Amino acid sequence: MTVTPPAKLPAIVLMGVSGAGKSVVGDALADASGRVFIDGDDLHPAANKEKMRAGIPLTDADREPWLRIIGERLAVGDGVIVACSALKRRYRDLLREYAPDTFFAHLDPDPETLEQRLAVRVHEYMPAGLLGSQLSALEPLQPDEFGAVFRSDGSVEQTVADIRAALAADVGDEHGAG
Repeated sequence: MTVTPPAKLPAIVLMGVSGAGKSVVGDALADASGRVFIDGDDLHPAANKEKMRAGIPLTDADREPWLRIIGERLAVGDGVIVACSALKRRYRDLLREYAPDTFFAHLDPDPETLEQRLAVRVHEYMPAGLLGSQLSALEPLQPDEFGAVFRSDGSVEQTVADIRAALAADVGDEHGAG
């Protein structure tokens, strides 16, 4: 069995709307894989946090500096895992400018699970009321994007296993292993 060291593995962006499970899955995926996990929410400029805390959706102009900070971190090349909504194709394209081999894992729970999570979730600045704007902005991964959609309404362990299996298959195919 060949083990690929983390520095050889692509970065992973756990994408999706608020409540999809990005942070919980990110922590568990990092533990299971020996990688570093960063919650992209921690990288938002203070002005973005204040705007969201007030219930005001961010504009593309608001998001661009935040996405560039995340892109710079992805570019380090250590196989980092980052939770980032990455809702629109142009946001993902911007991240790929920094790290072209980034794998996008779109976490997609069923609507009932999402509603239940947001009902009990306490977040520093992301109110549940902004979910509608996120769902409206969400652009699914396209066939030419390196990534996959994962149901995140089951166990965290199953979601982690599914992501690891998909990534192992994709990296194996790309590098001629099987």
